[in-house]
Amino acid sequence: MILKFLFDRIVALIGLLFLWPLLIVVAVLVKIKMPDGSVIFTQKRVGKDGKLFTCHKFRSMAVKHNGSTVSVAGDARITPLGAILRHYKIDELPGLWDVMIGNMSFVGPRPDVPGYADKLEGDDRVVLKLRPGITGPATLKYRLEDEMISDYVAKKQKEGDTRPVQKIAEEYNDKVIYPDKVRINKYYYEHYSFIKDIQIIICTVLGKNMRYNNELI
Repeated sequence: MILKFLFDRIVALIGLLFLWPLLIVVAVLVKIKMPDGSVIFTQKRVGKDGKLFTCHKFRSMAVKHNGSTVSVAGDARITPLGAILRHYKIDELPGLWDVMIGNMSFVGPRPDVPGYADKLEGDDRVVLKLRPGITGPATLKYRLEDEMISDYVAKKQKEGDTRPVQKIAEEYNDKVIYPDKVRINKYYYEHYSFIKDIQIIICTVLGKNMRYNNELI
């Protein structure tokens, strides 16, 4: 994966050099619209070989919230500006720095908070051999993850489920979405293709779907 390694660093540097005006504009907007906290959200995530690293994003949530790692569409923790940043993946742009310094890749599994990837067992642990990615096949498939979880919560509530929204959301993530992401990321590791990486990046930027392992993502 030497080509992938070189591609990540060169393109991340070029991206930072060309996108710095946008980064400044977004930073100013975050500071104006969400003055109660920092512009950049940092959090420890599980990286390659299970090692923790500091992940960087534009902040999209209110500073004071319940701390759950699973969010749903319309989540009260997400500010109006934050919702826009998340929808268009603009909140991910500071991740270019993480790619340039080698903590992340453009394509790979999403970086998990401790308690998920680091708890994988057996063959599933091959996912930890990959650097986390800004995008990836699982990210493409679940690009509307917040909306999917929200629909599941609404369905369960309609059926009479009285549990807190976050509990229902976490159940769906832990039992359905996350295991499927692991399946997809294992396939990505076992059938790596630089050409597919480029296709995934293009589809992410354009908001398009693609065929991957005989499914539409």
